[in-house]
Amino acid sequence: MTDTTAAPSETVVPDADAPASTPAVGVGTTLLVWLDRFAPAIAFAAALAAWEGATHLFAIPSFLLPAPSAILSAGLATPVDVWLGHIWATLRVALMGYVLAIVVSVPLAVALASSRLLSRTLYPMLVVVQSTPIVAVAPIIVVTLGASDLPRVAITFLITFFPIVVSTVTGLLSTPEELIELSRSLRAGRNREILHIRLPYAVPHLFSALKISTTLAVIGAVVAEFVAAERGLGFFILFSTSFFKIPAAFAGLVVLVAISLVLFRLVGLAQRTLVPWSLPKSER
Repeated sequence: MTDTTAAPSETVVPDADAPASTPAVGVGTTLLVWLDRFAPAIAFAAALAAWEGATHLFAIPSFLLPAPSAILSAGLATPVDVWLGHIWATLRVALMGYVLAIVVSVPLAVALASSRLLSRTLYPMLVVVQSTPIVAVAPIIVVTLGASDLPRVAITFLITFFPIVVSTVTGLLSTPEELIELSRSLRAGRNREILHIRLPYAVPHLFSALKISTTLAVIGAVVAEFVAAERGLGFFILFSTSFFKIPAAFAGLVVLVAISLVLFRLVGLAQRTLVPWSLPKSER
């Protein structure tokens, strides 16, 4: 008779010293990660290369469209002290108008969000002011206020303040209604409701507007310098184009873009440092 009893199977005990197996990361996944990280830089470099190649291939004169290399040469040929003088003149006016816009816009937004009558009265006037072309009004402002920093700051303020007002009002009015009812049931005063409930909800909207307004402040300063100025990057660009020094004008434009990017990043850094809870979860 055949013995059908099966032999006991051996139990395999894993070696404690053996390294744990890790899933292999494919080459394609690594490539996608690198592309995601460096895609903006790659696209920018490709655009510059295409620009440089097109100017040489089609023999475009530098007074029509200078190559990036010509712009770089013109920028390096300009003395550093000249750059610093123009940068400081533009930056001073831009920051003065920007700070003035914040000081005026935030309290005005709180007032508009708190009073329906005030909102119905002032909001159309603000829209009219914003709809007026600043380039057309700038010469009038310069004649009225005189040739000084005051008209340039006023022009910068007029370009900058409206987005801050609108975004702050939107944030104040987007507070959940249940929180407002809860605060009123606890007999919280109007000031506490604004400071502790509405303003925190408006902070993300406010910082979004502040980021946008940094670029608008630089634009306002340059527009003012186009009208009346003896220093500043706007004056530098206008002076360069009047003598057909187009590469130098493009170099001034590059510096303006760099200033706007730095100011934009500084506002983002301030938000990340002071109120990190207002950032989206993906950016914290």
